[in-house]
Amino acid sequence: MLIPSLAKKIIKEVRRLIDEDIIIVDISGMIIASTDSSRIGSFHEGALLSSREQKKMIITKDLENHLKGVKAGINLPILYQHNVVGVIGITGNPEKVSSYGELLKKMTELLIQESYYAEQMELESRALETFVFDWLHINEKTPEFVKRAEHLNIDLNLERQVVMGFIKSETEIPLRDISNHLQQSSFLKENEIFVRWGNERFLLLLTDRSKEQTQNILQLIKRNLEDSFTVKISFGVGSEEPLLKKSFEEAERALKVAKRKNSIQFDDDLTLDMLTHEISSSVQMEFVNRTIVHLQKDLDLLKTLLEFIQQNQSIKETADSLHIHVNTLSYRFNKIEELTGLHPKNFTDLAALYLGILFLDDSTKLM
Repeated sequence: MLIPSLAKKIIKEVRRLIDEDIIIVDISGMIIASTDSSRIGSFHEGALLSSREQKKMIITKDLENHLKGVKAGINLPILYQHNVVGVIGITGNPEKVSSYGELLKKMTELLIQESYYAEQMELESRALETFVFDWLHINEKTPEFVKRAEHLNIDLNLERQVVMGFIKSETEIPLRDISNHLQQSSFLKENEIFVRWGNERFLLLLTDRSKEQTQNILQLIKRNLEDSFTVKISFGVGSEEPLLKKSFEEAERALKVAKRKNSIQFDDDLTLDMLTHEISSSVQMEFVNRTIVHLQKDLDLLKTLLEFIQQNQSIKETADSLHIHVNTLSYRFNKIEELTGLHPKNFTDLAALYLGILFLDDSTKLM
C-alpha cells in the first residue's frame, strides 16, 4: 500500500517529464498526492474501478458526468510484487496522454521498488547497529545472541579489529551513500563488517589483517571516500582482540588523535596522547588553566609551539617552516614565557606546554 510521503515523491519525479496534472490514488479510491493540491483527500471513482479491475481506465468527457471526482484522462494501476498498491492518473486528452501513460506507470513502479529496497536496507542497517551495540556490552554470548548473529550472518568466533571512522563535512553527511558505497566495493572481506555509528562516525570490524595490511586498506578507503564525496575521513584503529569492547575503546581513543590531523592513527602507536583519554576532563581543564590558557587567543603562538615540537626543537627548521626570522621565533618564545611562565627551550616547560595543547578542546583544530 502506498503512503502519502512516497506518493508525493513520485509526483515530484514524474512531473519532471510531463506538464499535465497527475494524481496518485490509494486502493480505496482516495487521492493521496496530486499536482493540484486541492484534489488531495477527495474520492476518485475511476481510480477505484481501475484498482479493482487491475487494468487501465480511460476517462472520457462523457464519463466525467457519470463517475465521482474524475477528470478526462487515464488511470493506470500501479503494481508491486503482482499486487495493485495504488493508481496513477494523468489528466488530459486520453489520446494524447495514453502514449506515455505506460512509461509513467513503469517509472512509478520502479520508484516504489527502489523505495522498498532502501527501506529494507535501512532496517538491516539499524538491526546491525543494534547488534554491534549489544555485542560491545555483553558479558556472555547467550543462545538468543548467537541466533541473532546467525540471522545477520556474523561469525562470532573470529577475532575482530575495530576501526572507528570519523566523517568531516561542510554539508550534510551522506552516511547512507557512504554505507552503500563501501558495501558495494571490494575493500572489505566477506566476514568484515561496516556499521553506521551515529551521525558522523562508522565502524569497520576487520579480521585477520597485519598492521601493514590494515594501514594500506584504510588508506585506500580514505582516498576513495574523499574523492567520491566532499568529506574528510579520519580513522582510529584498535588491536585485534577476542573481546570486541577492548578493541572498540582503543579505536575510540586513537580516533581522538587522528581527528586532529585528519589521519589514520593506531592505538598501539600512542604515547603521551593516551593521557588525554584517561585523565578526567576537569583535571585536563585545570592543567590547561595552569599552562596555556593565556595562549588560546593567540593562534600564532600556539602554532609556533606545535611547529617547534614537530621540528624536533630545531630553531632553524622551525623558523624556515614558519617562514619567519630566527629573531622573530625568539621573540615569540619570550612572549610565550611572559604569558605562561614556561619557556619552550626548557625541556620540562615544553613538555608541560605540549600536554596543555593536547588537553585543549578539539574545536581549536590545531593538530
